[in-house]
Amino acid sequence: MGFKKALLGITLLVAVSAMAQEASEKRFVNYRQGFNTDTLALQVLLDRQHLSCNCADGFWGPRTEIALVTWQTLNGVPVTGVPDAALLLQLGGDTNVLIRYTVTSNDLAAVGPVPVAWEDRARMQSLTYETVQEMLAERGHTSQRALERLNPGVAWPNPPPGTEVVLPNCSYDKPEKAGSIRIALERREITAFNSEGLLIALFPCSIARNKSHRPAGEMSVMAIAPNPNYTYDPKLFNPGSEKKAKLVIPPGPNNPVGMAWIGLSLQGYGIHGTPIPEHIGRAESRGCFRLANWNAVKLLNMVEIGTPLVIEE
Repeated sequence: MGFKKALLGITLLVAVSAMAQEASEKRFVNYRQGFNTDTLALQVLLDRQHLSCNCADGFWGPRTEIALVTWQTLNGVPVTGVPDAALLLQLGGDTNVLIRYTVTSNDLAAVGPVPVAWEDRARMQSLTYETVQEMLAERGHTSQRALERLNPGVAWPNPPPGTEVVLPNCSYDKPEKAGSIRIALERREITAFNSEGLLIALFPCSIARNKSHRPAGEMSVMAIAPNPNYTYDPKLFNPGSEKKAKLVIPPGPNNPVGMAWIGLSLQGYGIHGTPIPEHIGRAESRGCFRLANWNAVKLLNMVEIGTPLVIEE
């Protein structure tokens, strides 16, 4: 009888091992092609460690690969840029990468349209989210399209109160203070280092469209402003325009500089958020460095007045 029990135990172990192997082999199948939940889990886990791919949207791309390679380098594992089940487990596993959220009446009351005309924007009390979908996408550090893929049956963009939705769970521990910041223009990324020179954060950014407006060299942080307002100067947007008066645009996530402003010692330049996180990585700004709002806020909490910064090719 004892022999039979032992044999049964071995058989069960073999079966469990085979099932685990099969499940492992199914991880990241065709992960480079379209929306992939394993890719989404990896992006969330990297985001929690302040290695951002910008939007945790389930789509593989160069920003996700860069974040993964950076993590592999920092943790002394083979630098492959290729994800697998073992690596996902090393990062913490995917058991809590998603979170459920119930839409409230307050959510719906807090959103509203953002005027197109600058004069109309200046009259607003705040430039809030335009839809609940936009609000929840930013909360999940994701894109609005990814939110639809995760919740195909929801009445977007403004689901009624009581609607339960699934979001990426990009909650994170308070990041370490940065000893220095580096902006790489060619790579279009901002990296933060601690006082010992160890990389502690990576954020994709947008840079100036006009190469002549891309500064370089050493500077420092001169101002920190959470949830800032924005001064609109018609001379910058419409040279030669008859309009001369500057306008103060109220704060909010759809403010032109988003949810955070980090002013640099080079006059007129700074790092800030953006109303359209999906556009991060492009060369489209007028000279400043744009981050997704969630990354801008995170970086703002990592720096202080005087933090050194270098901009390089």
